[in-house]
Amino acid sequence: MQVEPIPQEVQEKIEVVESADLVVGVLAELNPESLVILCDALRTLSGSPRIAVLRDDHAVDPTVDIARTNSETAENHAATFLVPWPLLRPDTPDTPMLSMSAAYQSVFAASEKLGARACCVIASKLETIEPDWVRQLAQPLLEDDVDLVVPRYARHKFEGLLNSSIIAPLMRCLYGKRIHNPLGPDLGVSRRLFEKMIGNDRSARMVGEHPIASLAPAAVCENLQICEVCVGARIYPPTDWMNISSLLSQILSPIFVDMERNAACWQRMRASVPVPAICDPVRVSEDAGTVDISRMVESFRLGNRDLEEIWGLVLPPSTLVELRKLSRLSLEQFRMPDELWVRIVFDFALAHRLRTINRDHLLKSMTPLYLAWVASYAHDLETGGATALEQRLERLSLAYESGKPYLVSRWRWPDRFNP
Repeated sequence: MQVEPIPQEVQEKIEVVESADLVVGVLAELNPESLVILCDALRTLSGSPRIAVLRDDHAVDPTVDIARTNSETAENHAATFLVPWPLLRPDTPDTPMLSMSAAYQSVFAASEKLGARACCVIASKLETIEPDWVRQLAQPLLEDDVDLVVPRYARHKFEGLLNSSIIAPLMRCLYGKRIHNPLGPDLGVSRRLFEKMIGNDRSARMVGEHPIASLAPAAVCENLQICEVCVGARIYPPTDWMNISSLLSQILSPIFVDMERNAACWQRMRASVPVPAICDPVRVSEDAGTVDISRMVESFRLGNRDLEEIWGLVLPPSTLVELRKLSRLSLEQFRMPDELWVRIVFDFALAHRLRTINRDHLLKSMTPLYLAWVASYAHDLETGGATALEQRLERLSLAYESGKPYLVSRWRWPDRFNP
């Protein structure tokens, strides 16, 4: 995917600012008060950096105190400039990764144009507005020579579960870094790293069509510095568990593409290590979320009946036997072992690489298997609190790491169907 040229009207707005030390792209829908709080928090950064805050020009509220926002405050404080920006519009829910990818490319392009030392993307609403986390997202980039700052959100049981069950533990297993939210979406990126994403000239291709998915792997494989910032609970849109096939495909496909691209890197990695964290993890006070376990198990049973031919092209016979046994269990007894789930994820990654079938159809066929794991996970946490949640997800992460030899073996010798 080519980096699109900056439109003329945007070019003129950049030239008004001329240069910045830090570019902050605001993708989240913030009310005027929150936007002012964000700008005030950024002004507390040490070293008096010049900061360009990019805000979608369709979302800029005329009641925002622009005069206050676009001004230099007391001596030794940073100066912030609010720049209306028409390209920050991740508003296509049917293709969230493509939409977010375009928004990130836009922030990277602006950062390069303004000669910024770093950039941040604010894409989430949080349950509580704590301006300090925004400053902490930017501070390591400017003061500590960190290249990628990722968030560590306070967790709810059933929110962000695609990240907790596949993305984070898979990347931990592959790249050896315990990053809780490798796809952010709230991220801080150094110039070194965003230049790797866009190349040194406008004709260079992106490191991948989805820079969000490529950031953490690129940072690890290039031995760049990564740290986490602990923030509050992120506000997620409601999950329609029975209609997540398209989302599953769009999220996992770029991650599996990166697996293929970075195979030489991740096959050298062994045990995982934590990344430095700023502040202590934030815990939610109460989590009463629930899911309909019976519908998830029924979806798995239907998939086991109707998708057996497709699954037979992807999964070894031993796994298919285990799935048939699982489909015969009662609702109360239903449990998908983590080890089985991990092998399934690995086998689908391999089938994606080999293009065993159409990639979109492949990943959508994974949905009943994912729901089976979610149902098992929900059973395990019916009576547990925040501590039980963290312990449960850590067990899953360890299962990914323990299963890595299986992945490496199948990746190197895919024709050995029964490793």
